[in-house]
Amino acid sequence: MALTLIRPFAGLRPLAEHAAAVAAPPYDVLDSDEARVLAEGKPWSFLHISKPEIDLDRGVSLYAPEVYAKGAENLQRTIAAGILKRDAAPCYYAYRLIMGEHVQTGIVAAASVAAYENNRIRKHELTRQDKEDDRVRQVEAVNAQTGPVLLAHPAHPELSRVLEAVTAAPPAFSVTAHDGIVHTLWAIDGAADIAAVTRAYDQFPSVYIADGHHRSAAASRVAAGRRLRAGAGEAAVHESFLVVSFPIPEMKIFDYNRVVRDLNGLTPPAFLVAIGAEFTVDAVAGQARPRDAREFGLYLPGQWYRLGLKTVVPPVSEPVARLDVSLLSDRLLAPVLGITDLRKDKRIDFVGGKRGLGELERRVDSGEMAAAFALFATRMEDLVAVADAGEIMPPKSTWFEPKLADGIVSNPLWE
Repeated sequence: MALTLIRPFAGLRPLAEHAAAVAAPPYDVLDSDEARVLAEGKPWSFLHISKPEIDLDRGVSLYAPEVYAKGAENLQRTIAAGILKRDAAPCYYAYRLIMGEHVQTGIVAAASVAAYENNRIRKHELTRQDKEDDRVRQVEAVNAQTGPVLLAHPAHPELSRVLEAVTAAPPAFSVTAHDGIVHTLWAIDGAADIAAVTRAYDQFPSVYIADGHHRSAAASRVAAGRRLRAGAGEAAVHESFLVVSFPIPEMKIFDYNRVVRDLNGLTPPAFLVAIGAEFTVDAVAGQARPRDAREFGLYLPGQWYRLGLKTVVPPVSEPVARLDVSLLSDRLLAPVLGITDLRKDKRIDFVGGKRGLGELERRVDSGEMAAAFALFATRMEDLVAVADAGEIMPPKSTWFEPKLADGIVSNPLWE
């Protein structure tokens, strides 16, 4: 089948009775020690495939060849035991996430590597070579894409119609994860529905990577290498990569906050004076959660302040400069604190908003950090504007919740 923007695929997924035992957090939200604890006593947890170092001695490097080999061994062991089974024919899948009152329902598909390479699947982050290399080695070792890329697409009435009809039927399985998030999967295997989904995506001028830039880049590199070896056309299985795509209006971005280790030699009173050139500074009782864009919360030991931007915001033609994360960096972190490289400077750290402002208070009051900054969450329209302009967001600009689970559906790269 020739690829368009997306295509159906024969997914590898757990049997319903094993789904709860298999589903695991994404490989990149846990460190090895956390994964060992979570997988203890759970031989079929997908963590044995996505973080196979947990089955090796602690001294083994995360990037050692035996780690990738162990992941491949564990995948084949799980298949041989009948825990995972590949669907007999290509299909799409409906994937619903429920986090409290929030519900989002999307499509699991194989997305075109060519569409990624020609920027129809648009990015907004830089990647790191070492993380790309890790994902390439992992995919090549297990011969499958086991970590889905999170995409965002415009709302579309035909997709809504298909999803509404499919999800009215009993699911293939539903799993409540350890964090309370509910993951539910349905197969979209009717020929008319498959065709309708494909047509709908082909009407999108572009879709957007929300999370998974390293997995996307790795898929492109794997495809390039296999093209050279096999010379296959664009319908070859390696010419696509595993994605879960949700409608933009249903997606939820949390704030991504900043904590700093010192005030660059300033006392707290002197620091407050210094930032007054660019911001209004008002002490508040209780927490200063930003109420809208262009407003920031500052926490110093024992006291919250509300910061309001005094100066003019850059024009719409400068989508990166307009981001709150950029405004904080350009008008406070760099000029006052001397923090200019968010990727490398050890004086700054980042706290996902799901942890709450209490986590910012804890890290400052403990003495670990000198100050914390609470930001208003980046909006989906900001992400789209940056991606459409072909620009790159600063590091740690978006924190998407709920997270996809690993092990729900994988994309084998064998025919």
